Amino acid sequence: MNLTFLEAEAPDDEAREIGRKLFAGQTDFLKGVVAMSGMPPADRIEVCFAGRSNVGKSSLINALTGRKGLARASNTPGRTQEINFFTVGEAHYLVDLPGYGFANAPLAIVQKWQKLLKSYLSGRPTLRRVFVLIDARHGAKAVDEEIMGLLDKSAVTFQVVMTKSDKVSKAELAKSLEITRASLAKHPAAFPEIVLTSSEKSDGIETLRAIIATID
Repeated sequence: MNLTFLEAEAPDDEAREIGRKLFAGQTDFLKGVVAMSGMPPADRIEVCFAGRSNVGKSSLINALTGRKGLARASNTPGRTQEINFFTVGEAHYLVDLPGYGFANAPLAIVQKWQKLLKSYLSGRPTLRRVFVLIDARHGAKAVDEEIMGLLDKSAVTFQVVMTKSDKVSKAELAKSLEITRASLAKHPAAFPEIVLTSSEKSDGIETLRAIIATID
């Protein structure tokens, strides 16, 4: 099967409205989890966001929910070691995974995070999709390949979301997409569409809302 990983199309009116309604409702921070024993009940549809440090994960979650201070970024890569759960309405969790690719983090912290991440990915029956965030200025990097490989092993579908798409020219974006598509072609768990986003300009936000809201 030849997967070309095309850009996700804008949602139709029905899907756009479903997405709007979901994220127009109440969104709250539930808890930060540092061990599997602290996980909330797996009683609703769950999607999570993964990305290397400084990829714009917190900004994207805030743009999706329309809440500027909901997700907070750490200025120090590797400092935030919690899996953060947010409730969206009464039927969804948004889950913010710690940023990966800690060049300066102590080995013990990295190992602890990797163990928790593996346990989470393999142990959440309601986890429907992982959104892997990749900086549009660079394309997929080696650290992104690592998380994709882990998702393959965990048999969890993941979809790439390109962040900061407004920061690059069309030619630079095309190159970044080429790099990312070549990377995705190696991974059986990859969903065959890429979402281009800009948190600053709200590009792709309606599309991503609709995708999340219509996942069964």
